[in-house]
Amino acid sequence: MVAHVADFGIARLIGSGDSMTETMTLATVGYMAPEFGMEGSVSTSGDVYSFGIVLMETFTKRKPTNEMFVGEMSLKQWIADSLFLNAAIDKVVDADILGTEEDGDFVSRRDCLSSVMRLALACTAALPKERINMKDAVVALNKIKAKYLKDSGGVNS
Repeated sequence: MVAHVADFGIARLIGSGDSMTETMTLATVGYMAPEFGMEGSVSTSGDVYSFGIVLMETFTKRKPTNEMFVGEMSLKQWIADSLFLNAAIDKVVDADILGTEEDGDFVSRRDCLSSVMRLALACTAALPKERINMKDAVVALNKIKAKYLKDSGGVNS
């Protein structure tokens, strides 16, 4: 139940571009896109989905297979609920990363993490055609980084 390098780039094995195919290849539960698990459909948007899950895991320190995620509750749903229902990003992101309100750049860190979680949700849209593509995800990450460095007084390198 751990993401492996083999979970990414599966679509590259079938060709270039945004092509799609069906396969019986196994992937790691919790990281695979819904269409891969249900239909065996492989596309580059499935890799984007896996990337979004890894982003969520990285900043929450919770695996998508964590015992707290049962029934309708998933890592993705937990983050979506926190962002959009109660705007309590501090309840889902790792406290070591977020820091405390006494820290000088707490607000900019919280805003940065909220942006990263919104990007992760854009990567994990239920339908492949609704997901952001990887090029746009990289652009978004660079904008998030630049904004954080500007807001926190850091230097953009």
